[in-house]
Formats: sequence, structure tokens, C-alpha cells
Amino acid sequence: MKTLQILGSGCANCARLAGNTEAAATQLGMEFTIEKVTDMQAIVRAGVMKTPALVVDGKVRLFGRVPDVAELKTILSDLV
Repeated sequence: MKTLQILGSGCANCARLAGNTEAAATQLGMEFTIEKVTDMQAIVRAGVMKTPALVVDGKVRLFGRVPDVAELKTILSDLV
């Protein structure tokens, strides 16, 4: 089971990243939980200076943009 975290303020881009990430993980057949992290101190501690960001099992996989589902599938495919 993978833990997928969306880091950001809860803005529209954060919601889009969450939706695209969930769609990509589901299409890959990945077992996952998704968490939204809005605490700015926690985001900075993760080393993220630009949101939204995607963290998988504690490792920052991307930040500062919202990739489409196809790109997210590529990012997540090595984790399945």
C-alpha cells in the first residue's frame, strides 16, 4: 500500500493534482491511500518550496505543477 500525499494550500491546482493522481494510481491498479497536507510547516519540512507537490511514501516526486494523468502514470508506474 502506497501513501500518496498532495502538498499545498488546498487551491484549485492542488485539487486537480489530487484528482489526476488518484485517476493515475487507480488505472495502474495501485493500492494506495491519498492524503492532503495543507500545513505549511510540514510542506517546508518536506523540502517543497513551490506547490502543489506529490509525495510518495515520503519521497517528493514532483512539485510546482499539475501533470496530466498520462504523465502521472509514468511517474507512478515504477512503484507498482
